[in-house]
This record gives sequence, structure tokens and C-alpha cells, in this order.
Amino acid sequence: MVINVYEQYFKADAVFSNVRRNGALVMLISDSENGTIQYKAAVSFFPHRDEEDYAVSYDAYFEKELYCGKGRRSKKKEAAYLQDLREMIDAIIEENGGRVFWDEPLREARRG
Repeated sequence: MVINVYEQYFKADAVFSNVRRNGALVMLISDSENGTIQYKAAVSFFPHRDEEDYAVSYDAYFEKELYCGKGRRSKKKEAAYLQDLREMIDAIIEENGGRVFWDEPLREARRG
């Protein structure tokens, strides 16, 4: 079962596939199946052309696996990953381009 442990939309600046991206969806994803748990940090840049535009496009989606092994969801691990999520996303962005404006959220954070 795939769950977004955390997700939040932020103002962003990037260009992918010749399209300006003004928003980014930042996520901590948990995927559990058959006694295995996987955690990923992910970011998806999207156009956000106006205040109503939250259509996330997946041609500018980047992720990094944080953990994969036997077990199940762990509140302790999730808290540790959330504490370092911005730094992990910044590292992903550094490899692929773009910028997330952490001090300019577009919506409140949601936790699953």
C-alpha cells in the first residue's frame, strides 16, 4: 500500500521540457507490501499557472529511495525522515535543476 506520509505544495522555479514550473509537490512516500517497507523522498515540479492550477505533471518527477527492507511503517523512522526532508529534496534538486521556495508554501502540509 502506497501512502504519502507527508505532502506539501510550494512555490518553485524550474524549466523542464521547455515548460516553466512555478510549483512543486514535495512528498515523503511509504510503500509497504508483503512484509517489506520502502521510503522515498520525492518532488514533482508543475506549471502552477494560476491559483487554481495544481495539476501535477510527472515529466518533472524526481525521487530518492531512503530505505527498503523487511518490516512495516515506523513512526520513529518517519519522524527522522521528515526532519531531514528539505535537505534530501534540495540534494535531489541539485542533481536535476530547479528550486523550491521553502518559505512560500502554496497549501498546508498533509500527513497520511
